[in-house]
Amino acid sequence: MRTSERKINKTLKTQIQKVFAQTVCDFKGVENTQSFLKDFFTDSEYETFAKRLAVAYWLKKGRSYENIKENLKVSSATIATVQTMLAKEGFQKALQKIEAEEWASTWSERIKKFVP
Repeated sequence: MRTSERKINKTLKTQIQKVFAQTVCDFKGVENTQSFLKDFFTDSEYETFAKRLAVAYWLKKGRSYENIKENLKVSSATIATVQTMLAKEGFQKALQKIEAEEWASTWSERIKKFVP
């Protein structure tokens, strides 16, 4: 039996998931967070989660399944799974953060042109 099939107490599950999320939140800066994630996840796991977010982002930007498959080297099934996840609150918040960062970066570059 795989570990994921062995269910733990629901209260304990909630508690350890909250501690994990808080731990990630408490890192200061991208470098520290990335260092933790690279150490915590296997290379394959880290790439899988990062690709999942990239698929969501590109779907929201209107890219085709074929374009996403070719560039991110993921299956149609993965893209379809992420497509169904786009409606979830967590994905929406993550994509909003990415878009806000893009917006800020774009305007920062535009303002730099006018400010010596």
